[in-house]
Amino acid sequence: MDKIRAAVVGTGAFGRNHARVISQLPDVELRALVDTDLSRAQNISEEYGGKPCTNLDAIVGEIDAAVISTPTITHEAIATTLLNSGLDLLVEKPIADSSAAGERLSRLARDNGRILQVGHLERFNPAVIALERALTVPLFFEVHRLSVFTPRSLDIDVVLDLMIHDLEIVLSFTRHLPQEVRAAGISVLSPKVDIANVRLAFASGCVANLTASRVSTEQVRKLRLFQPGEYVSVDYRRQDATRLAVDNGAIRFSPLPVEPAEPLFLELQAFFSSVRSRSAPKVDGLAASNALRVAEAILDKIKEHSELVASTVQRSR
Repeated sequence: MDKIRAAVVGTGAFGRNHARVISQLPDVELRALVDTDLSRAQNISEEYGGKPCTNLDAIVGEIDAAVISTPTITHEAIATTLLNSGLDLLVEKPIADSSAAGERLSRLARDNGRILQVGHLERFNPAVIALERALTVPLFFEVHRLSVFTPRSLDIDVVLDLMIHDLEIVLSFTRHLPQEVRAAGISVLSPKVDIANVRLAFASGCVANLTASRVSTEQVRKLRLFQPGEYVSVDYRRQDATRLAVDNGAIRFSPLPVEPAEPLFLELQAFFSSVRSRSAPKVDGLAASNALRVAEAILDKIKEHSELVASTVQRSR
C-alpha cells in the first residue's frame, strides 16, 4: 500500500495539532484540510501542507482516512457522510452528542467494514500504557483531574470535557459497565457543571471514585489503582507511574518502566496502523459509546443533586 491519504476535518486548536503530527508520519500524506473558515484551513496548510477546502465533497474520492476534530454536535452527521463514502475515521472524543448516536456510528462503521477509532487520548499516554501492562485484578480506583479555569469548552459539562477520559480508562480496565452510579456536581463559573464527584460500583466489587474540576488553582491529572498486593500511582502530566508493594514484609516503591512519548503521536500512529492492517483500533466506537453512556448516567444523577442544591440555596435566602 502506498502512503495513506489523510484529511483533517475541523482546523481549530486540536485540528492544528492533528495536522502537525500527521505531517510528521512517514507513511501518511496530509492531503486535505476542511473547515467552514477557509482562512483558518489555509493558515494550517501553509505550515503543514494539505489542500484547504470548505466542504466534504472536495475530499471524497481523494483520501483514504480522515480525522474529525469539529464541535461534538457535528460528529454524527460528518462521520456518517464519510463512513458512507468508504473512509476510515478517527473521531475526537466524545464520539457524538449522545451514546445512541455513538452506537449508530459504531454499527455503521461495522456494516461498512470501516475503521472507527475515537480520540480518547489518555489511552495512549505512556504512563497509562505502563499501568495497563501491570494490571491484574483492579479493586479500587481513585482519580483526580483538575484544571485551571479557562473560557474553553464551556458549552459542555466537565464530565464530558474532562472526566470522560478517565471513565473510558476505568471501563477498559474493568471491562464492564458499572452496576451503580452515584454523582454530585455544581456549576461555579459557567452555566454548565464545573466540578463533579462520582462513585462507580461494579459487579466484581471494584469501586472507582472520580473527581473532575475546571475551577482549580492547579493542574492535576492523577490515577491511583489498588489491586491485590500492590498500589500503582499514575501522573498523566509527568508520564510517570510508581508501584508500591510489600516484599518480604517491607514496603517497596519502584517505578514502572515508561517510555516517554507524545500521546497524540502514538494515537495517530496506531490509527493509521489499523487503517493499513485492517485491525481493530484500541478505542473503537463501542468503547467510546459505553464511556458516553456512563457519562450520561452521571449527568442524570448530577441533575438530581443540582435540584437538591437549588432548593437548599432557595431556602437559605
